[in-house]
Amino acid sequence: MSATRTQVYFTEDQRRSLDALAKREGKTLAAVVREAVDAYVAQVSPDLEVVLDETFGSMPELEVPARSEWDRGYG
Repeated sequence: MSATRTQVYFTEDQRRSLDALAKREGKTLAAVVREAVDAYVAQVSPDLEVVLDETFGSMPELEVPARSEWDRGYG
C-alpha cells in the first residue's frame, strides 16, 4: 500500500480515546485512523431529488403558514 505522510493534531481526549482503541484492537494508531477515515468517506450522501420524491405528500395534514407570515417572529 502506498501512503502519504500527513500530520494531524488531536485533542488530548481524542488521542487518549484513539490510543485506547488501538490497544484494545491490537492495531497501530495509524491503522485505527485510516480505518476511521475510510468509514467516513465511504458514507453515501443521500440524493436530494430521490429523498424529496420518496417523501413528497407524506404529511398531507401539515399546515404551511401564508407567505405573508414567513418573516413574522415566533417566540
